[in-house]
Amino acid sequence: MPGVPELSPTEFSKRWPAYASGVEVVLLDVREQFEIEMAALRAAVHIPMREIPARLTELNRDTPLVVMCHSGGRSRKVAEFLLGNGFSQVFNLRGGIDAWSTEIDPHVPRY
Repeated sequence: MPGVPELSPTEFSKRWPAYASGVEVVLLDVREQFEIEMAALRAAVHIPMREIPARLTELNRDTPLVVMCHSGGRSRKVAEFLLGNGFSQVFNLRGGIDAWSTEIDPHVPRY
């Protein structure tokens, strides 16, 4: 299987400037609830990593998915899982929400 394509937060927001609508792309946050409570992006769909296999039907296979976590490790694993389960338009958000805080929105807390 080829590697998971990655996008920096800056590349993501340039590619999908209207991402908050959720129409062109889904930003999938796979962090745990306690992490969401510390820092979150309102437009993201939250499904914790451990729940992804049981909740695949909630994700649209025809819409690009950009998977994020805190720094990019868990999201890469989820992206690989999604690609292996029939999703074709899957990207990893390189650096996760931490990079989002430094590149896009300094008001998003870092932890």
